[in-house]
Amino acid sequence: MSAARRGSAPQYLSSNAEVTRARERGTPIVALETTIVTHGMPYPENIETARAVEQIIRDGGATPATIAVLDGRIRVGIDDGEFERLAHIRGVRKLSRADLPYAIASGEAGSTTVAATMICAALAGIEVFVTGGIGGVHRGAETTMDVSADVAELARTPVTVVSAGAKALLDLPKTLEVLESAGVPVVCYRSDEFPAFWSRSSGLAAPLRLDSAADISRFLRVKRELGQDEGVLIANPIDEADEISAAEMRPFIDEVLADAERDRITGKDVTPFLLERLNALTGGRSLAANIALVKNNARLGAELAVALLGG
Repeated sequence: MSAARRGSAPQYLSSNAEVTRARERGTPIVALETTIVTHGMPYPENIETARAVEQIIRDGGATPATIAVLDGRIRVGIDDGEFERLAHIRGVRKLSRADLPYAIASGEAGSTTVAATMICAALAGIEVFVTGGIGGVHRGAETTMDVSADVAELARTPVTVVSAGAKALLDLPKTLEVLESAGVPVVCYRSDEFPAFWSRSSGLAAPLRLDSAADISRFLRVKRELGQDEGVLIANPIDEADEISAAEMRPFIDEVLADAERDRITGKDVTPFLLERLNALTGGRSLAANIALVKNNARLGAELAVALLGG
């Protein structure tokens, strides 16, 4: 892994006391993003979920490192007051690769997307990152060219991302195709199908399958020893008890996508708009499933981080 991606910008990084202790002791750390707090969920569910996910990681034997940009610094691990601050800043910037350095240089507060969190985690030397679902190729991308920066980041940044696949609002077949073309391994956990975020099945075959954190850890070690620096996507299906089937979600997704097109919602505003509309259409079920899948990913992420350290 190149020095340029691993800890080469210490002047821009600061850790809270919990993460600092974990570093000193050499214990596993799991990165977490903050768009869940600022753009992904309503208040107070956003704060409650973020804190619950951190506790799940602690219970799994690892230390949570929730990442944000505050006061010109990449905060690797934020405290309760900073969670509340992020949740209440009006117009907080949603950071990806392109605007991460801008937020640091300007002192503007920002929450981190999958792409930005991967960059920050790699700089901090954190190998495992837990999120809900990655971005990918949007429907109609053949004309709009709308492809999430998450895909390019997975192709270049050596961090393992544990998610419930890609957001089901996307063109999932094209997303898998682009990831394959970029050389990004997509490993489905205990499943022969790629999950569809709120749903366990997308109808797409799993590119790779592994059934334990120990097996994933072994795979990642071999990949590293072969000198392959791409990221890895671990696709962890939502628990059956918490899912909304793809067949049930499809008409809701079609409706909210039509709403976004009608209202000319574009760019980084698309996902928050769609999630809010889906929550209303499903009577809160999509939000409940979203919370459940993030917690499920946190359990696997902690187990994987421990396994990578030989725990």
